[in-house]
Amino acid sequence: MDELLKLAISIAKDAGALLLERPARLSIDTKTSDIDIVTQMDKQSEKLIVEAILKVRPDDGIISEEGANRPSKSGYTWVIDPIDGTVNYFYNMHGWSVSIAIRDPEGIAVGVVYAPTINSLYTATRGGGAFLNGIAIKANEPVELNKALIATGFHYRSELREIQVKQFTDLILKVRDIRRNGSAAIDICHVAAGLVDGYYEMGLHPWDRDAAELIATEAGAEVSVHGELTIAAGPHLHRILSAQLLS
Repeated sequence: MDELLKLAISIAKDAGALLLERPARLSIDTKTSDIDIVTQMDKQSEKLIVEAILKVRPDDGIISEEGANRPSKSGYTWVIDPIDGTVNYFYNMHGWSVSIAIRDPEGIAVGVVYAPTINSLYTATRGGGAFLNGIAIKANEPVELNKALIATGFHYRSELREIQVKQFTDLILKVRDIRRNGSAAIDICHVAAGLVDGYYEMGLHPWDRDAAELIATEAGAEVSVHGELTIAAGPHLHRILSAQLLS
């Protein structure tokens, strides 16, 4: 796992360096809706990551947001998001990230989430703890709902946004406050580091969640998926937040 972690960190940093060389003009295409965008830099970052993986580990599988998928012959599969928070990146806002997870037959083995604009490298290996820039991190526990700072995000599909509006309206009256940062991977990592107390969002995919999920669980948080809904928090708040959102 240590060798896989070193490789994932190196690749994530190289992708981050590429993305920091942001061109003055970005060309965009749309995906699930007119507001769900992909830039040429998403595609260039994916290309860099995939080529770097296959150069060293040609038999590994890949699942990527932008479609560079291939089956695994080795038992290891890389789950990558070349830019998590593309809208942040498009508007030149801080907080986007590069997310890389590695799965083996037992589940998620390695997680790396790198956000160069906020100088944050989150890492974890299964059973090895979670770290921010090399320093061990721990989720906040216990936290009551009325004292909780919660992070969330909003999906690009209008039918999910309608549900999210109701969730937000119900929850905002019961918590300390709610934040919307723009990168699901970073939001879940913020739970891991105690920078927020909990997180929920609808419509996440494995590339949005896998790396950060391992980091959060290794930091003592619980991460659960209920259909379209992902919830992350320390165990006490996770139970309360789950009951609130699933009722």
